[in-house]
Amino acid sequence: MNKVTDNILYIGVDDTETELFENQYPIEEGISYNSYVIMDEKITIMDTVDARTTEPWLSNLKEALGDKAPSYLVVQHLEPDHSGNIETLAKMYPDMQIVGSVKTGQMLPQFFDTDVSDRFIGVKEGDTLELGSHTLNFVMAPMIHWPEVMVTYESSEKVLFSADAFGTFGALQNNVPWIDEATHYFFNIVGKYGPSVQTLLKKASALDISMICALHGPVLKEDLGYYIEKYDKWSKYEPEEKGIFVAYACPHGHTAQAAEEFAEELRAAGENVETIDLTKEDVSEAVEKCFMYDRIVLAAASYDAALFPPMEDLLYHLEIKNFQKRKFAVIENGSWAPTAGKCMLAHLEKLKDCEICDTLVSLCTRRTATNDADFAAMKEWLLKA
Repeated sequence: MNKVTDNILYIGVDDTETELFENQYPIEEGISYNSYVIMDEKITIMDTVDARTTEPWLSNLKEALGDKAPSYLVVQHLEPDHSGNIETLAKMYPDMQIVGSVKTGQMLPQFFDTDVSDRFIGVKEGDTLELGSHTLNFVMAPMIHWPEVMVTYESSEKVLFSADAFGTFGALQNNVPWIDEATHYFFNIVGKYGPSVQTLLKKASALDISMICALHGPVLKEDLGYYIEKYDKWSKYEPEEKGIFVAYACPHGHTAQAAEEFAEELRAAGENVETIDLTKEDVSEAVEKCFMYDRIVLAAASYDAALFPPMEDLLYHLEIKNFQKRKFAVIENGSWAPTAGKCMLAHLEKLKDCEICDTLVSLCTRRTATNDADFAAMKEWLLKA
């Protein structure tokens, strides 16, 4: 049995079989569904796991409990990857009380047929629950990233059970460094809700935290300031790196060729440049890179009198993720009817606090980025940023 502390046990499960998290995000390294047990006079389970991993989770739970019964199940987040076994647990332990935010109590009937209202304890900001030698302090964290979310601070051992905050993709057995998967997870799952994260960080700053137990990824025990600083930066929509991200999409390769040539010119000028072909990489990878860099170049072909769909998809995702505070330059291609530039600019104008290069490069009359006046003007604008 894995121990977080002598009295807090980890009973979570790795999932290395699911290919797409939420049926949209590739997780080549898998993912963990984390669940914990606090052993005290009143035994408390902190969240359950996805229904796909019920059997190994129940095995871990029974190993932790033996013949003892839990007094409480604390539900911090109702999304199915964490709530998939609430009903199972409620039937196994009919005397167990379920603790969650008031909003959780309102939402539970949407997820389960079993009526647990007679044993549900709705808590609010600042409420506490005495377990014996441990005390749970409840902190509301709505819209990180659902409205019912709360986090829980255990004051005797100074442990923050942080729900999805500080979580990552990656199965624990694969030992993936936190930062490698945390950026992909944050920007795609939590990224839209920067203001809510800022609110939670301000609340957390008043707590003496020795470790963070998230619902995905490793338990964080050392150098907590590093993880908190990352969340602070990301939730303010500040770029992680100074550099240029070039994302391109086209059906026949000419726009891609020009974009890669332009990227090489920018590298030759001393810039840190990364490129992605949106027809080959998942859009979530591109979303992550947009959040990472301070300048972005978008290059796309016109298609059906509009915009080539992979680029349309990226821009749609940036809009719904509340993306902001970046500099953009746009390259279009269109042969006989260029529409890509107009479409990309229409999307970018919806983003908050973004600066757009005045020079729109059109590849309709050229096939390369070399020795071209418009490319030179765009390059100059990007290098000044």
